[in-house]
Amino acid sequence: MLVMFVGADRVETAINANQVTFISQVSEGTRIRFGEGRSVTVTEPLAEVVDKLNWGLRPHE
Repeated sequence: MLVMFVGADRVETAINANQVTFISQVSEGTRIRFGEGRSVTVTEPLAEVVDKLNWGLRPHE
């Protein structure tokens, strides 16, 4: 499932929650890492990113 965030450049960013491998807090916000060395930095705080990604991974009806 895709989860929406605001990128550090203030552009909306859609992320596939299934592909996230690592999340870390950085000075610009939160860095979300994927396989193959890809990453994106978003403005949301770490706790909010984790909540949104967990919500995206839960089964929905």
